[in-house]
Amino acid sequence: MTSLNDTLRRLLFGAPAWNFAVPVVACALLAAVWGRPLGWLLLPFVAAALIGAVLVAVHHAEVIALRVGEPFGTLVLALAVTVIEVSLIVALMLSGGVAANSLARDTVFATVMIICNGVVGLCLLLGAMRHRVLAFRVEGTTPALAVLATLATLTLVLPTFTSTTPGPTLSSSQLVFVGVVSLTLYAVFAFVQTVRHREYFLPVEVEGEDYHATPPSAAVALMSLSLLFLSLVAVVGLAKTLAPSIEAAVEVASVPHAVVGIAIALMVLLPETWAATRAALRNRMQTSFNLALGSALATIGLTIPAVAVTALALDLTLQLGLPDKEIALLALTLLISTMTLSRGRATVLQGAVHLVLFAVFLFLAIVP
Repeated sequence: MTSLNDTLRRLLFGAPAWNFAVPVVACALLAAVWGRPLGWLLLPFVAAALIGAVLVAVHHAEVIALRVGEPFGTLVLALAVTVIEVSLIVALMLSGGVAANSLARDTVFATVMIICNGVVGLCLLLGAMRHRVLAFRVEGTTPALAVLATLATLTLVLPTFTSTTPGPTLSSSQLVFVGVVSLTLYAVFAFVQTVRHREYFLPVEVEGEDYHATPPSAAVALMSLSLLFLSLVAVVGLAKTLAPSIEAAVEVASVPHAVVGIAIALMVLLPETWAATRAALRNRMQTSFNLALGSALATIGLTIPAVAVTALALDLTLQLGLPDKEIALLALTLLISTMTLSRGRATVLQGAVHLVLFAVFLFLAIVP
């Protein structure tokens, strides 16, 4: 009993109170607004609770990651973020009507562009400004980029050129095949990252610097796992209640519907960006790449199968193929990413190039 009391005391007083309060408050708010239309008075509170639940979910994923170690830690973070993103996409697909047919494509494409240009560019720029030259393992980053390029092409480019169905869509058999291939390729990558060639994804140690942190106890990790579950439940439910408001805001602003996908990706990837940036500032660029590329891979490898199952089960039309302009941006992004990741070292110049591409992506999304 004494040991249990000591553990609870450390959990309650050894960490910020919001780590525990936010999931509970978010779930309580979800119970209060479930099934009811949101007025403008409640909307800010629901949005704040959703963002708070996202941040807390990733925080508790970080605690679990610290317990299980690298590179399992970054995998936990990637999976947590992807579960959140899939939940948001499916919730909006179920309530968005015809306009939501391309939501999965827009969100996945936005995620790839945000990560490969925004997150990677920010990490490279800030990290190189502090440490001049950043080092990482080519053995880990190059295979990750190869898998990402393959998945992005199969899911976002090929549907534009298939002829079985009209438009940028896939037939039922093609959709099943792409979903299975995506899930299989991601599973193989996760096996290589965590078992077969784990050493390829470990951070490059810098002489004279110590990054070792004390891992949490099993009790703390289990508590974080429980709070992570509560946070994800809150995210799923609150996303469902916010779906009509997001669609209405896009219509009022008279911007392309693809902005909805970008908004989802930006919101979900905000804590992931923060974690990757912190790692870059500590001269742990390999950890930043594990977080960034791992999230991009999980997004495609897990989101596409999930939305494929949803579309087939509910007989929804799923538009996956990108238009020509977006294909050009994706091809340029993958080309520049290959040049950046193939040498094992990077400076502020590479960061600036990626951030310029990210700015181009945002501008053309609003002004196509």
